Amino acid sequence: MTPAPFHAEIADAPEGARAWWLTASDGVRLRAVTWAGGRRGTAVIFPGRTEFAEKYGRVAGRLVGRGFAVAVIDWRGQGLSDRHPGNPMLGHVEDFRDYQRDVAALRDLVLKLAMPEPVWLFAHSMGGCIGLRTLLERADFRGAVFSAPMWRLHMKAATRELTARMTRIAYLAGLGARLTPGARPEPTAVAMGYPGNPLTSDPEVFAWCLAQITAHPELALGGPSMQWTSAALQEMTRLAIAPLPTLPVLVLLGGVETVVSGAMIRRQLAGMPAGELAELPGARHEIFMERPEIVAEVWRRIDGFLDGLPARRGAAAVSR
Repeated sequence: MTPAPFHAEIADAPEGARAWWLTASDGVRLRAVTWAGGRRGTAVIFPGRTEFAEKYGRVAGRLVGRGFAVAVIDWRGQGLSDRHPGNPMLGHVEDFRDYQRDVAALRDLVLKLAMPEPVWLFAHSMGGCIGLRTLLERADFRGAVFSAPMWRLHMKAATRELTARMTRIAYLAGLGARLTPGARPEPTAVAMGYPGNPLTSDPEVFAWCLAQITAHPELALGGPSMQWTSAALQEMTRLAIAPLPTLPVLVLLGGVETVVSGAMIRRQLAGMPAGELAELPGARHEIFMERPEIVAEVWRRIDGFLDGLPARRGAAAVSR
């Protein structure tokens, strides 16, 4: 691991950030950012698709203020990590299981830096899909907080089936690295604009996120490739029938969620013996990036969840 850049001037993050270049087991270069200290353990942040460490500066500040050390990853294909060589703006991955290589590299960093135990997972959207797989395969997390986890996309079953078939055929025909039909090549925030966006109801936060990628366009990412879409749908299908974690889990779900499936979130939680749902009226998809009154309620629910658990490491036992 070697030092990497971190754009503190756009992150609104706590002091003490250290950025690192990591190398995954398949040679992909990744960026991670850490904040040391933490009397209560370490919070590991799994961002969503298109996101990057600077966007989680304010979340890191909340966690550091609560006594946690923090580590956040830029997934392969986004942020400052290695991207698709022919089209860096294309969100692309060959197989969703490849993200577990990124997870392993991040956990190795946490161990090398001797960051404190226990380790907690904070995962948003796509990070929630990756995170659920992680909890099934690794026994090193005490518990998890999921924000609008991508356990199924919010679309009709027929549309989902058609999309799965179309993108699978595209991959077999050698077209997997092309943009998914209907997606935009521009960064998400630029392509949609604030009015009617599904991400946040706070115009100031939306503008802040847009300003980040305006100041540093190398952090921005456009729409997903057909292979990313195919791989995501396959992984969500696998997870829908996989065992479920028995360790403590809190899921945050917005009352105006239109990106991921609230029905699937409720179904998965029903099978988790230590699962808890916190519904946030008025919140859209990016719950950590919402209006101040919603964010205050989010952290009140997180505090109640964490304070109600003994400070010990749990095992990623599963049930189904």
